[in-house]
Amino acid sequence: MSIPTAGTTQAIKPDETKSRTDFNKLQKRLRRLTGQAIADYNMIQDGDKIMVCLSGGKDSYTMLEMLLSLQLSAPIKFEIVAVNLDQKQPDFPEDVLPRYLTERGVPFFILEKDTYSIVKELTPEGQTYCAICSRLRRGNLYSFAQEIGATKVALGHHRDDIMATLLLNMFHAGRLKAMPPKLLSDDGMNILIRPLAYCKEKDIAEFARLKEFPIIPCNLCGSQDNLQRAMINEMLRDWDEKYPGRLDSMFTATQNIAPSQLGDRELFDFESLEDKRTVVERPALRDGLLPVVNVTLS
Repeated sequence: MSIPTAGTTQAIKPDETKSRTDFNKLQKRLRRLTGQAIADYNMIQDGDKIMVCLSGGKDSYTMLEMLLSLQLSAPIKFEIVAVNLDQKQPDFPEDVLPRYLTERGVPFFILEKDTYSIVKELTPEGQTYCAICSRLRRGNLYSFAQEIGATKVALGHHRDDIMATLLLNMFHAGRLKAMPPKLLSDDGMNILIRPLAYCKEKDIAEFARLKEFPIIPCNLCGSQDNLQRAMINEMLRDWDEKYPGRLDSMFTATQNIAPSQLGDRELFDFESLEDKRTVVERPALRDGLLPVVNVTLS
């Protein structure tokens, strides 16, 4: 279904009116949540040059659209440039993104790096491509951000990605770690932002469907069976359907951390608790017995 554009003079049927109303609500919700995340974490400052990493998936398309929309009304000025890393996967449609970005009037770069061959060569038989692929992708994108003078690197991860990463780390790495909405890269040279951190995947998927984005599937990852992240994502979708609000609560938990109620000795000084205990003067014992006050037996 295509959403009617402004200026349409054709008569709109009731069901079309409802569809357009639902789309507008969805778009406003995504825009509001994106703006809230940007404000909460001070993601964008006046004069920033934002490198939007565009993969051709629903998430990165939606992120670009939200940033373009906010750019029009934001009280500050910031620049947007889209960057796609062409990893030279077989049958990758190289014309899709340039055509889309040209039509949208968005300045862009296509960075061509044959990481596909490297990933296939370095990944042991039976192992997933994700670790090596993501490492190579990050390295190339971060280096290119420096080349073009980008002050921020925008990634399209959303709320469900953050929750999946949290559970993957808990289940398989023994770490209480997720994806922060804003992060300084390990080399200290790039600030990464995730403007969609508050947005739900199902909203993004519906928005992408209605906008009819030219989606480019990832044939590298999608060709693999038994991906742990895919299993976790399926579990999260099941939870979201059966227990509304559970994922919202989980995400909120990442923002309300109580180190003293966990077990990380680096974050909280458990060893010195004895030194911090408040000592209260005890009542004097009478005949070796403690005084009993207001005790009612029933």
